[in-house]
Amino acid sequence: MKTRKTLGLIITLVFGLLLSCQHTNDRTGTSENSSVAKSAKPSETGYVDVNGLKMYYEVYGEGKPLVLLHGSYMTIPLNWSHAIPMFKGRKVIVAEMQGHGRTRDIARKISYEGMADDVSGLLKYLQIDSADILGYSMGGGVAFQMAIRHPEQVRRLIVLSGSYAHDGWWPDVEASYSSITADIFKGSPIEKQYDSLGNDPKHFPEFVKKVISIDLEPYDWSKEAKKIKAPLFMAIGDADGIQYEHALALFRALGGGKMGDIHGLPKSRLAILPGTTHIGMMYRMDWLVPMIDDFLNSDLKTTAPTF
Repeated sequence: MKTRKTLGLIITLVFGLLLSCQHTNDRTGTSENSSVAKSAKPSETGYVDVNGLKMYYEVYGEGKPLVLLHGSYMTIPLNWSHAIPMFKGRKVIVAEMQGHGRTRDIARKISYEGMADDVSGLLKYLQIDSADILGYSMGGGVAFQMAIRHPEQVRRLIVLSGSYAHDGWWPDVEASYSSITADIFKGSPIEKQYDSLGNDPKHFPEFVKKVISIDLEPYDWSKEAKKIKAPLFMAIGDADGIQYEHALALFRALGGGKMGDIHGLPKSRLAILPGTTHIGMMYRMDWLVPMIDDFLNSDLKTTAPTF
């Protein structure tokens, strides 16, 4: 019971504080990113029929396609409104996963594999052969599954605070999932957003239970993840829910763990951000976007530099 109440307090306070700071900056104009975010307008919005689902999506800007995949219980506004304008010169595609936001739930279990198939269908609908895929938290799991199940559609992969196995989370974090219910979200931005986007408030408890079910069932894609062909940039916080060893194991399997001055740079990259929590990762985009842009725009030469 104590864990449950603590989780609820943390979720409400952290999201409330972060969104309050964002809204304050919007009013005062003290944050360039927030003021820009207010003026961001999608060039295309709509619904696409994929796998029995009517998936809501938005498209921003022009350039090489970049898909942003949100975390559990999140929506496009909650997860990405402040980040979308920061990706300059790109066609940014955002969608809301099954049961989230404006994408209504259907009589189908929520799974990482199913959500990846939905994203694959969206790209086909938009006639995009290959895209860079960026996923946060739950969206990171979806991103991993995109690279595993639909590798031909993934040019490069970015995973923020995401895992490729259930035990990649710190043990106490994984143990806390079974205590998550609708009660801990009471009064939070997540509950308010669910209601404001036309969902029936009576179904919110069912929504919470169904989403967390994907992390109550053990999963392990270690073998498949270590064979991913797309270059990967994985970032976690030093106070994240993801274990350092989990990220390091994959980085090493994909060519990391060597001195680049001797062996050359690996095609994949790893970042551990200081003073950064799991939820706080969303508000490190001013740090992350330059690193992501450099990763996406680099030619990924692996030879050691010469002097």
